[in-house]
Amino acid sequence: MYETIALVGATGAVGRIVLDQIVSRKLPYKRLKLLASERSVGKEVRVGDQTIKVELLEPDAFKNVDLVIGSTPDEVAAEFAPWAVAAGAVVVDESGFWRMDAKVPLVIPEVNPDAVDHHSGIIASPNCSTTQMVVALAPLHKAARVKRVIVSTYQATSGAGLAGNEELRDSIRDSLAGKTHPPKTFAHPIAFNLIPQIGSEKQDGYTSEEMKMVYETRKILGDDDIQVCPTCVRVPVLIGHSESILVETERPLTVMEATELFRGADGVTVVDDLAAKQYPMPLDCDGKDDVFVGRIRHDISGSGGIAFWCVSDNLRKGAATNAVQIAELLMRKAAAV
Repeated sequence: MYETIALVGATGAVGRIVLDQIVSRKLPYKRLKLLASERSVGKEVRVGDQTIKVELLEPDAFKNVDLVIGSTPDEVAAEFAPWAVAAGAVVVDESGFWRMDAKVPLVIPEVNPDAVDHHSGIIASPNCSTTQMVVALAPLHKAARVKRVIVSTYQATSGAGLAGNEELRDSIRDSLAGKTHPPKTFAHPIAFNLIPQIGSEKQDGYTSEEMKMVYETRKILGDDDIQVCPTCVRVPVLIGHSESILVETERPLTVMEATELFRGADGVTVVDDLAAKQYPMPLDCDGKDDVFVGRIRHDISGSGGIAFWCVSDNLRKGAATNAVQIAELLMRKAAAV
């Protein structure tokens, strides 16, 4: 048990679910601190059967704190994480700032739990689109070594925070009323539309979101030779990222073998009966912690690969759940010493 846990970013979309997960998964602690910027200080947040006031995020706030879960923008994480580590806390960070730091393990508990053993005070949780893909890829990689992945994502507006969902609702309402809704959170109107850009332009015409999937996949699976070709698309769905994935393995897998590997993997649920029109969809995965896989089939274009469809609640396994699972992992390892 940790004496004191602090959550940075408790009032955000992911922070709220972190609190729900702390309660529902019965994460043990004696004291919980909620930290945020000055504009949120003093707000009261209901956590289980108690009400906690939000305190100011500052260096002194981490005194006597054992574990910190952070759900903040990159620039905030860059500032507060060193404060917390200097005070003696371990930080589980959900931002993108620390993920590719060589000294920071990038962890999915079902995939690379032993990576937490090498932390220096900060542990990073991966990008939401990477997390669900790697949870699905991991059993295939262990059995047959992944060589190449072609992935197209269909990412919910909640990936852009509360403002993303507000914009989707407002833009749909205005569109149905025949009104123009100027976009604010997204570069283009999101109602009844798809936007094939998430993040800023990076190398060779790929975006920052796409390059995260490349580099994070290699780091988590511990194989820099894995080739990943991603296309990330924002879609008018509130919650739940979907991914169309084609994976090529060193040892070719049959559909039956791949399906059994998925079924036996921690955190993966197979929903795959095309004749009965059963496959994962965002509406069915909303509020669930697993990664859902379906439409499993061989690549008829001749690569010998396996194609499948993958859906997960991006606010849960893609963010909040993974962070709380890392905290649970740290507690188990500490108890085993």
